[in-house]
Amino acid sequence: MKNKYALIGEKLGHSFSPAIHNMIFERLKIDDEYSLLELSPDNLIEVIKKLREKELLGINITIPYKTDIMKYLDEISKEAREIGAVNTVISKDGKLIGYNTDYYGFKMIITKLKLDIKDKKNFICGAGGSAKAVIKCLEDLGGKNYLVTRDVEKAMISFQNFKNLNIISYNELQLISEKNLIVNCTPCGMYPNIESSVIKKEEKKEYQAGIDLVYNPEKTKFLEDFKVSENGLLMLVGQAIKAEEIWQEREISEDETLKIYEKIKTLIYNR
Repeated sequence: MKNKYALIGEKLGHSFSPAIHNMIFERLKIDDEYSLLELSPDNLIEVIKKLREKELLGINITIPYKTDIMKYLDEISKEAREIGAVNTVISKDGKLIGYNTDYYGFKMIITKLKLDIKDKKNFICGAGGSAKAVIKCLEDLGGKNYLVTRDVEKAMISFQNFKNLNIISYNELQLISEKNLIVNCTPCGMYPNIESSVIKKEEKKEYQAGIDLVYNPEKTKFLEDFKVSENGLLMLVGQAIKAEEIWQEREISEDETLKIYEKIKTLIYNR
């Protein structure tokens, strides 16, 4: 009988997660199954029951359940606890254990671009859940990090766990020198609003690199004109690979990861 895994969320639409996980299964010669489960908040407990009864061996979690899921878990990894969100759960030895693999997915982008983060000024635009994983990763790499948001007061409450984080407005961003990396964690520029960008073209020369978590379109307005840049597809693939490493209890090599990434890129961008 096949081991079953799933992505849970309220609205999953055209998720690429099944394609990514099924490609991983194919590459690793694993005969498992990955599906989408759209849930209303009332039905979250039903998924927990399926995990407890081993009907599902693991799940990925997306909006809006990354925080809600935490109260049902027996153990939570250090990075997920510090981020305050779980996107991967494994049912193992009678326990439900939560992780945040977005953290590792983002770190893969930093590694691929060979970016120097330590003691450099890095800027994260957007105060949503994905920004927390990005900030935690940059914090662990020794960066001097700035969250850029339109609502500073609100962000000071929701990001209060990050003690070394500077929270600033977009106006204040203009006044800072020696900028290193800027990361767009907002939906700005996502299809169909492809002409939008959180910063202007002339500002980009101040940065060493730009990363956009948006991956549709492949090159967003935000990513134009940076010396070094990357969209969020590697983060999406990377977090899926880390989830599979947890579920399958095996390491997937960097070489294999990049092969899977290139195949998914071809699939998504119709190359």
